[in-house]
Amino acid sequence: MSLIEILKTLANENRLTILEWLQDPEAHFPPQKHGDLIEHGVCLGAIARKLGISQPTATNHMKVLVNAGLVTLTRNSNWVYFRVNKEAISLFLDDLQTKVAPQK
Repeated sequence: MSLIEILKTLANENRLTILEWLQDPEAHFPPQKHGDLIEHGVCLGAIARKLGISQPTATNHMKVLVNAGLVTLTRNSNWVYFRVNKEAISLFLDDLQTKVAPQK
């Protein structure tokens, strides 16, 4: 995905907040009954509850983040979990750095 598309993805306050929370899920979410916060990721319901939005709205935000490559999705039985894609974020930041503050 292009730098511009990722910036558009992050221009939404809820998506930026979700990404921040997923960077350190144990600091932002309680333990889950099904699935480890670090190993599996954070379940969609926990994200929706913390944001105070409906699950369909949370699903839409997560779909945009997954399509941008910033978040990965894992399915486990009836549960859907999300984790931050640290490699993609690092590449995005490198690309942004190159565009806005090129090395001389």
